[in-house]
Amino acid sequence: MNVLLDYMPRGVNAGNWVSAYTLSELLRQTPGEQIVLPICSVGTPYSELASLARFVLPPLFHEALDEDLKQVMLAQIRRCFPHYEGTAGRKANTTSLEVVELEARTVPPPWKPRILSFSVDTAVEQHGPHLPLATDTIQSYAVLARLAEEVDGFVVGPPVEYGHLTWGLPFGMSIDLTPPLVTRYVTGYANAMQEWLQPEYMYVVDVHGSIVHRNAIIKGLQASSVRHWSFRWLYDPICEFAGDRGDQHAGGVETALVERANPALVDRNWWPDRIRELSAEQLDLEAAVEMTPHLDWFIKHVEAHSLNGIVGDVQNYYQVDAELMFERMLAITRADLAKLTESNE
Repeated sequence: MNVLLDYMPRGVNAGNWVSAYTLSELLRQTPGEQIVLPICSVGTPYSELASLARFVLPPLFHEALDEDLKQVMLAQIRRCFPHYEGTAGRKANTTSLEVVELEARTVPPPWKPRILSFSVDTAVEQHGPHLPLATDTIQSYAVLARLAEEVDGFVVGPPVEYGHLTWGLPFGMSIDLTPPLVTRYVTGYANAMQEWLQPEYMYVVDVHGSIVHRNAIIKGLQASSVRHWSFRWLYDPICEFAGDRGDQHAGGVETALVERANPALVDRNWWPDRIRELSAEQLDLEAAVEMTPHLDWFIKHVEAHSLNGIVGDVQNYYQVDAELMFERMLAITRADLAKLTESNE
């Protein structure tokens, strides 16, 4: 069993990790609280980081940063979190953000992977009232955990939990790294993991829907020193159930897949008894796409209406088969791994 998987949330709205909480609970529980963002060395035990504060953001890693990148990323994170600048939430905010920079140290490699895999998702992104911020990472790591059981030498490494997003910003509790920052951080992270663990191959995945985010990841890997790598958007084989149905973010597909990964990660105060209430306050995908290039307009629209952060169709939950979707995701990753390893032997 890969010890890293112990880091993944076991239940929604519990523990110290901000990413395990829903938007609704964070808005309720964090006013007046201090949220800590750790910067640490790769391999630092997650249990050590969780003890830093009542609420802790996913870490950034020394080895993936130079001083300029660190300062620019921190400025961007502060611009977004806990509420985006210029929003009503920002003006009323009483939640503070503290950066805690742990001393850099060398941690002995816990694994000798043949294939190192991790996700680059947006784990600090609101997913409505009923799903945790880490919804994307949860889905990715459910797939990677299964692969670790099937493939010899396949190791699941620490995730990159910051990426490019737009739709979460008007609602709060969401962090957007601009695409250039995603690229730079992915390059630094991939280099750091290659140096630390020295895998033969690197397999990187995500489920986040933004093509701009995905392209930034690919550019980062291309600029890295990693020789043999492959990237996969895990929703490639299930678009017909998600985006093609207008169900893009925190709707039926994501709810079904998170529930399949762990039913305790869906907030039962909302799900499924209040699905009609969730549906009534969701945002139509077409409207979200239209507003995406115009963030000021998007923010004004959200603040003028009763919206809950879901973009899509939560009722689509009753039209999808979580096991079928998961098996399709697994099938495409198995094919990726075969191609990656066979073409470089």
